[in-house]
Amino acid sequence: MTSTSARAPSATHAGIGFREFVALVAALMAVNALGIDSMLPALPEMGRALGIIEENKRQWIIAAYMFGFGGAQLIYGPLADRYGRKPILLASMAMFAIMSVVAGFADSFATIIAARVAQGMAAASSRVLSISIVRDCYSGRQMARVMSLTFIVFLAVPIIAPSLGQLIMLFMPWYGIFFFLAAFGGGVALWALLRLPETLHPEDRQAVSPASMLAAAKLVLGNRYSLGYTIASTLLFGGLLGFINSVQQIFTDIFHAPNKFPIVFAGVASMMAVASATNARIVERLGTRRVSHTALLGFIAVAAVHLAIALSGHETIWTFAVLQALMMGCFGLAGSNFGSMAMEPLGHIAGTGSSIQGFISTVGGAAIGVVIGQSFNGTTVPVTLGFVILGVLALAVVFVTERGRLFRAHNPIPA
Repeated sequence: MTSTSARAPSATHAGIGFREFVALVAALMAVNALGIDSMLPALPEMGRALGIIEENKRQWIIAAYMFGFGGAQLIYGPLADRYGRKPILLASMAMFAIMSVVAGFADSFATIIAARVAQGMAAASSRVLSISIVRDCYSGRQMARVMSLTFIVFLAVPIIAPSLGQLIMLFMPWYGIFFFLAAFGGGVALWALLRLPETLHPEDRQAVSPASMLAAAKLVLGNRYSLGYTIASTLLFGGLLGFINSVQQIFTDIFHAPNKFPIVFAGVASMMAVASATNARIVERLGTRRVSHTALLGFIAVAAVHLAIALSGHETIWTFAVLQALMMGCFGLAGSNFGSMAMEPLGHIAGTGSSIQGFISTVGGAAIGVVIGQSFNGTTVPVTLGFVILGVLALAVVFVTERGRLFRAHNPIPA
């Protein structure tokens, strides 16, 4: 495939069809979602087993993974641009499987935190490589369409992950979840080994050096669209991580309905999948800016309504579920398009560019998520207030990035 069109796999991609390509990339992306969301129902049991008395402290089991995931992305990008996507994918997925086993044998808070950081570092390749592999093959609205199709499969994982974690715990203690993650990571590695060709074109290989990394960083940070949409993505992602950090406590401490958590969480997450499926059908006709900017405005409006309900003291499990689902739908429409627009100027350094963007959005989002999660006070106000503030800030960033002109592209990059 070329970088400017979407055709059937060329000789470079012989042996794998379009549907299998999308499924494999989605499975690679799903590694990270499983590493986060399958943990959520197990947090109380893990806290008791590992002596974590303070409930807010349990959130670090999620946050530690995210910090490892974000930081290591700076490593994978240059390596993938130098040595190719496939060998880095195989090595990192093998390491993910090993670190999952280590986490399963953790016997203290310090051990589980260290193991989760290492597990997140191993999983960091999934974000960098999935975007880089797609960018090797597509660009513009076609890239946005492929990313949306990938997200349909990928976003099914958050829908079922908490239920999957709870199902595993019916037969095994909490560490059974980590053994499942080890098997999944190993399975992705085997699939890629047998079926995925190398997607990096030989002429696009970059030398690993501080100078090349600095040049890539200058391009990522110096391009208005790359930087602007990366920052906007960071802000929205921070709100999502704040929700993930707090949601188990919300259902346990506020609604006193921990058994309903997997079902409601699945309903909320399913709206992101619906949004990505919708985006795949409309983005080529309407454009990434019109779709994502409209979705961001909808996100802010729904978040404001949700905050008003939370402040009034009328929050119920149903208002929370419905409004959160609407916000996640808007998040799905905005997020995938923001990512595509941020990557669009970086075709020839997709791996390194993706790693720098991923570092910013993940570490920044994790830090924001920790602040929101640690602010949990027995109400949904911290989460909803966080969504409003972050949505408004993201809109301000987009407004500046587009020089005050929303909904329509006015740069030479196809969008």
